[in-house]
Amino acid sequence: MPLHPVGNDGQMSDFSSSRYGNGMVAAAQPEAVEAGVEALRGGGNAVDAAIACGLVAGVVDPQMCGIAGFGNAQLYLPGHGIHTCVDFHGTSPAATQPDQWEHLLVGETRDGFGFLVEGNVNDVGYQSITTPGSLLAYYEAQTRYGRLPWADVVAPAIEWAETGFPIRPALYNWWQDGAKMGRVDTVERLRHTPAGRRIYFHEDGTLRRVGELLKNPDLAETLRRIAEGGADVFYTGEIADEIAADMVANNGLLCAEDLANYRTVWGAPLHTTYRGREVTTNQPPGGGVMVAQLMGILGNSDLAALGHNSVEYIRIVAEAMKCATADKDAHVGDPEFVDVPLEWLLSNEHTAELAERIQRGERADVARMAGESPDTTHVCVVDSDGNAVTMTHSLGMPSGVITDGLGFMYNGCMGVFEPRPGRTGSLAPGKQRFSSLCPTMVFRDGELDLIVGAPGGTQIAMGVTQVLLNAIDFEMPILDAVIAPRFSATSNAIDVCNRIPRSVTAELMADGYDVIRWPGSYAFGLVHGIAVTPNGLSGAADPGGDGMAMRA
Repeated sequence: MPLHPVGNDGQMSDFSSSRYGNGMVAAAQPEAVEAGVEALRGGGNAVDAAIACGLVAGVVDPQMCGIAGFGNAQLYLPGHGIHTCVDFHGTSPAATQPDQWEHLLVGETRDGFGFLVEGNVNDVGYQSITTPGSLLAYYEAQTRYGRLPWADVVAPAIEWAETGFPIRPALYNWWQDGAKMGRVDTVERLRHTPAGRRIYFHEDGTLRRVGELLKNPDLAETLRRIAEGGADVFYTGEIADEIAADMVANNGLLCAEDLANYRTVWGAPLHTTYRGREVTTNQPPGGGVMVAQLMGILGNSDLAALGHNSVEYIRIVAEAMKCATADKDAHVGDPEFVDVPLEWLLSNEHTAELAERIQRGERADVARMAGESPDTTHVCVVDSDGNAVTMTHSLGMPSGVITDGLGFMYNGCMGVFEPRPGRTGSLAPGKQRFSSLCPTMVFRDGELDLIVGAPGGTQIAMGVTQVLLNAIDFEMPILDAVIAPRFSATSNAIDVCNRIPRSVTAELMADGYDVIRWPGSYAFGLVHGIAVTPNGLSGAADPGGDGMAMRA
């Protein structure tokens, strides 16, 4: 049966009369979307499709995500009475010392997504790697709640790694994008190890280009071993032994015990309400708390009356973003290490007080020491039974490290830990760092209404929140909600994409705001979503990337 991508109107003439049709997948890579759709057509459910999609994304977008990454997923399986989240953030290795980089500290990135130290040892290389959680979460979710055999779900990723895929423009452009805010540029990450130089460069040292077929037979073989042996082969088996040996040989912090001791965290989503709808998102150390707090603050203003992206609308939403960012910086971290005051952060009293300050014209202060990591991706799936999965998974700032013979790149998440001891996000053994990942669902009258999520570093919560506002306050269809121009405020500046009118930013600047215009038309998260409409499912993939939405 041929695949049918969804057009810009989100509709298809042969769409089933069922509320959910045959299901839908939206993600940032066409190859990954197709894998998810084929899983649905092969009898799988939303979990099978999401994991098949995620595994393929790790092959065809290998610096955005992969089996050595981290993330969070929200699963809604109403027929089984299941609504849960799995958190699989990377944990700092047991060898981590709280003050190991304090003497090397240079500054903090302006967006708040990481710290700069001399030699960039926290950003790239063997010491930048946290214990990966992605593969274990994929395996647990699929074997607990999926319908298909595990090996069948892994098979499409093996095929893409072995036969190769054409390098897409978004992937190549990201490789070439250069250093951002003091971080190591991507080309240097790609060439950091001999394996990376073999995979991503020609023999003469030039980077492979758009349209070239990229094959990774080492990754194909690694995935075959995982298809046969499950997650155990990676965390306690022969792959774990190979990882540990490479880390010892190159002075890495990660060790065999870190892999063997890694555990995912399953639990209830974080719940809030907005304009009569129920919004569910992830718990700390994920970014759902920021989305929930933003909903609480902004629920005190009549945003629709202000006009979409008007001067006052941007001012109010940007100030709410700054308030949520300041609260996150001060209070939100790994709940195993930090007492996160969730009840207070999300209380009506606190959010109303913040809203009153904004309405009085007060300005929040988001201090940075000095100085967007888009190295993440997302998948949304709804199946024919109304099961839904929204999953954001990432390598953070990819470490550049590829163990010879294994083919995958490790995450580089040690760079987001605070090198100064005694703070919410400070280094500690076995600790998870806050991330903005916030896979989110919206329910209306107890029925699934919308699922959404995004990559984009500190901009994820900002992008997701704006899409929610677009869909709820301005009643935009999901495609319009996703493509509408966005802005962000994760520091004392307001960053805007190039489609925000200059007449609007001129007024903000005249009012004393530091406005930074980005050259891109699409920025601040690459949001993907699926909406349940009276006419069935409608999906959207952010046009800033290469993705798509497709019905099964």
